[in-house]
Amino acid sequence: MVEVKSSREIELMREAGHIVYETHQYLKPFIKPGITTKEIDDLARDFIISKGATPSCKGYEGYPANICISINDEVVHGIASSKRKLKEGDIVTLDICACYKGYHGDSGWSYPVGKISSDAQYILEHTEEALYAGLSVIKNGCRVGDISHAVEEYANRYHLGVIKELTGHGIGRNLHEEPYVPNYGKAGSGPILRTGMVIAVEPMLTIGSPDIYMLEDGWTIKTDDGSLSGHFEHTVVITDDGYEILTKE
Repeated sequence: MVEVKSSREIELMREAGHIVYETHQYLKPFIKPGITTKEIDDLARDFIISKGATPSCKGYEGYPANICISINDEVVHGIASSKRKLKEGDIVTLDICACYKGYHGDSGWSYPVGKISSDAQYILEHTEEALYAGLSVIKNGCRVGDISHAVEEYANRYHLGVIKELTGHGIGRNLHEEPYVPNYGKAGSGPILRTGMVIAVEPMLTIGSPDIYMLEDGWTIKTDDGSLSGHFEHTVVITDDGYEILTKE
């Protein structure tokens, strides 16, 4: 069942989302060649806690880090390591989740590390645009399939692979709630979204094959052919005539 959040719950999620946004802004200057993913993870943890929240990812189903840090052909759920440094030309995704007074905010964003290739720039630009294509159809009474179709249509237009095994989701007191929000589908299908429902929309696209596999660590998901992947995500609340992004300033 998809829950409609109360005004109080939405206000708490607005605060959680703002903390997630602030964490992204805080970390951006540190995204440079030479920093380790563990250093980024530690910075994220300390910043989130300083804002009166806790990192939602830490311990979630056993996940060992505070945020997910995924590089290049890693799609999602990369685990921070003191042995892994960002390099010039990488693209890195920071998937940040924070819990504030029992409610979660969630936003993943992919960033360039120094000067990047044209292919890397392409996947970043068009995965972000696919996110906004999906958001553009949201309003009271729309269906999940409307969002899914809009994302897929945009990805197909730019010849990008749509990963089907990974989806967006509802969010609230739990980090993952109903409904699932795939990045492919048929317009007019799926659950109806009503004012006050909160979802995380998150296109995960590749510049090559959409096939993926999991590393032996049980978390990190990579593209099967080693192609670059982009991931952009916002938490939004449905309104009467559109949506409000909660993971923003």
